[in-house]
This record gives sequence, structure tokens and C-alpha cells, in this order.
Amino acid sequence: MQLHEHFSKTFSGKKIFLTGHTGFKGSWLSAWLTQLGAQVTGFSLPGEAPLFDQLGLGKKLQDLRGDIRDLPALQKAVAAAQPDIVFHLAAQALVRASYRQPVETYAVNVMGTAHLLEACRQLENPATVIGVTTDKCYQNREWLHAYREEDPLGGHDPYSASKAAAEIVIASYRDSFFGAESPVRLASARAGNVIGGGDWAEDRLVPDCMRALQKGERIRVRNPESTRPWQHVLEPLSGYLTLASVLAREPHNRALASAFNFGPQVSSNRSVRQLVEAILQHWPGLSEEIAETGAVHEAGKLNLAIDKAFHLLSWQPVWSFDETVQKTVEWYRQVGEGANAVAVTAAQIESYVAAANRIP
Repeated sequence: MQLHEHFSKTFSGKKIFLTGHTGFKGSWLSAWLTQLGAQVTGFSLPGEAPLFDQLGLGKKLQDLRGDIRDLPALQKAVAAAQPDIVFHLAAQALVRASYRQPVETYAVNVMGTAHLLEACRQLENPATVIGVTTDKCYQNREWLHAYREEDPLGGHDPYSASKAAAEIVIASYRDSFFGAESPVRLASARAGNVIGGGDWAEDRLVPDCMRALQKGERIRVRNPESTRPWQHVLEPLSGYLTLASVLAREPHNRALASAFNFGPQVSSNRSVRQLVEAILQHWPGLSEEIAETGAVHEAGKLNLAIDKAFHLLSWQPVWSFDETVQKTVEWYRQVGEGANAVAVTAAQIESYVAAANRIP
């Protein structure tokens, strides 16, 4: 996996349109793309963007602010950018928030996706579009075995259901408008439970841990037995970049214009309790398990099969669970102690690429 050379050939000098570029994953992807020499146009809601600002990304790309629920504004932005590659990351991304704001969640995640794809219909030059959804788009039956791309879609909570619906929208647009005669090639990417430095979102486990540790407080742990496929943010991003790169290189390979899972190694499927314990090995502190009254439903078991990505894209995860936790805590501690966030982020991207290149 000679990632840097492989990605440089695809993205250097290319025009990229990236929705959700100011979010946690969007900021890391923006940093990686600009490092590769891509010409990035970002489209996100106005508002606070702590990691994006820490990385000084506003000076490295075209920073557009707007709402993906505003179809004319999105169409205008895409038409002006005339991108070679589109990454659609913008979303309402929190399960518990979706219970409080279900209609907004559906509007952003379903209609926002439809709006982005509708805007891409006007593209006349060849373009590769990657729609990012989540591992929670599957009808979760609390199975022990991993979910494959052909398993049924569904969702108990509004967030999961909205992402399943977004996958259906993507498949519909691909079948209806982006066939063999279209210049657009469309695929979707399913990943979730990413961790890494610079995530300060509310109601997420690692940011909650980091806030507590910085204040010298106990980490409050809910749902300690829930298992998730924890992965460093660079893992799915490398999957998105690989999928875009291979699809751009082989535009007529219809097997690539489809859905792909990007999950970690099987050994990274750990419980919430195990993740917190691993964090405390790198940043000593205390935790306590809490029982919530009236807690909303969240999936208990969830992991992904990644055979398809391995066989069709030659993609595989790079960092182990322990390395993922180490790199995550390292980022927060180093930046919290005064290290330059840009330098720390760049160094972790370089470390990830070097590790990937050592894989036979």
C-alpha cells in the first residue's frame, strides 16, 4: 500500500469538492488533501469549527459556508467548482441528537444527500463522487458476526434510519442518472465510531474522556458493554481516498460504483469499557460507570466485514486498537501541552502512511 505515491497521482492538482469540511472528519480529510496538493473547495454550515481553525485550513482551501438543505446554493457552489472528485461528509452525525431533532436529521442526511447528487447531475466533465454514510445504516440485529454490504438496510433511531435512507437515495441516483453514459461515477462508503485528535463534539465518548481528563474529573461511562468497531479517523479517510482513486482510474468498472465498508481489524471491536481502560493507560485518571434513566435506544453490538474493500480496492486497516488509542491520546496531550496542532496532525498522517507502506 504505497499510499503517498498512489494518492499523489490521483489528487495532486485535482479539484475536490468536500461537504462537511469543517467537521472532525472533514478537517482531517481537508488537511490530508491539501497536503497531497489538491485544490479543495469546502462547503459547510457557518459556525464554530475548532479543529478546522486549529489547523489553519481556512487559508489552504476555498472555504464556503452554506446549508446542504439549500439546493440552489449547493448547485451554484458545485457548478462553480466543477470538481474532479466529490466527497460528501456533511451530516447530522449524532444518534442521541437525532432523537431530539428527528426532522432536522432526516432533512440534512436524506434531502441533503439528494441535493448534493442533484447538483452533481449538472457536471459535464468526468467526476467521481463518494457519498459517506455510516456503519449504522444496517438493520441491526445485534449479531455477533460482521455486516456485509449486501445485508439489509434499516435503523431503529432517526440517525441510523436517515443514513439507511441516504444509501437508498445514492443507489437510486446511481441507477437512474449515473449509468454508463453519465460522466459521474458514484459510490458510497460506510464507516463509523472513528476516534482521533481534535474531536470536541458533544455527546461523544472520546471527547468526553478528554474533557474530563483535562479537568482532572472522573470519566462518566454509559453503556459500558456496548461494542463498536473503533478505528482512527485516518483509517476510513484512507478508505475514502482509495475508493475515489481506484474509481477515478477505472471509471467503467461497475463493481466499484457501489457500497463499501471501511472498518478496523476484528481485534478492534471492543466494548466502551475497554476503550476507556485503554485511554487511561496513556493518560492516567479515574472513571465511573453510570446508569441513565430514560436512556434512548442505541445499538449494543456492531461490526463490519471489510472483505470487499480488501479484494476490490486492496485496502486494509493499518493501526491496531492499541496504536489507535495511543495516537488519539498523544494528539490531545501534545496539543494541550502547547505543541502546534498543524505539525502534530501532519506528523500523524505521515506516520500512518509510513505504517501503511510497510504492509506487504
